[in-house]
Amino acid sequence: MTMSDPIADMLTRIRNGNTAKHDIVKVPSSKMKLAVVDILVKEGYVKNYKVIADGAFKSIRIELKYGADKNEKVISGIKKISKPGLRVYASKDELPSVLGGLGTAIISTNKGLITDKEARKLNVGGEVIAFIW
Repeated sequence: MTMSDPIADMLTRIRNGNTAKHDIVKVPSSKMKLAVVDILVKEGYVKNYKVIADGAFKSIRIELKYGADKNEKVISGIKKISKPGLRVYASKDELPSVLGGLGTAIISTNKGLITDKEARKLNVGGEVIAFIW
């Protein structure tokens, strides 16, 4: 059976791994997933990631980040906004702010996948992919 929303699957695996206090989460690789994980690393939500070749397929090995102990979670929430049945777009004037700027929105623009803060600087809009806080 084919997966209808692989980005939502990746975000769910990260959310579940974070809740279960795992150190590592493995997800199947794609260019879009790599761009999302790259933003998560740059924004400080995950430690690092590595692309691993599993035979014919590649997977992404994501190292989750915690505070002083595993009870202090860096990621307190991840939500997929734009879904296959309902795409959500935001113009440059209507870019969303997550928790008043404390969280991050991932926006797909013609400049690639960027955060809401970068989209405001570049003055572009696009499809709202996910919220992370």
